[in-house]
Amino acid sequence: MNSQNLLKTALIGALTLGVASIATAAPAPAGAGGMKGDHMKMTKCYGINAAYKNDCKSPGHSCAGQDKKARDPNAFVAVPAGLCGKIAGGSTTPADKS
Repeated sequence: MNSQNLLKTALIGALTLGVASIATAAPAPAGAGGMKGDHMKMTKCYGINAAYKNDCKSPGHSCAGQDKKARDPNAFVAVPAGLCGKIAGGSTTPADKS
């Protein structure tokens, strides 16, 4: 490779690195992705969990991530308010209220 090509490659690499570092350092604009951050209200949605992916206590165990059954009607996952009713099988109340 001659010195001119080496210089071009080095300059392109430096510019690419500079642009990439600026893009990753910039904060996301307000409202990015439709998320409101800390102001978003979360609700419990029962019956939509994957196995071992529940958020908290359910009948039969006392800790998050311990529900062996997927789509357990007594296990919940926290979701943004208003989303639970749009998910097939989702309910804002548990099947067994004990």
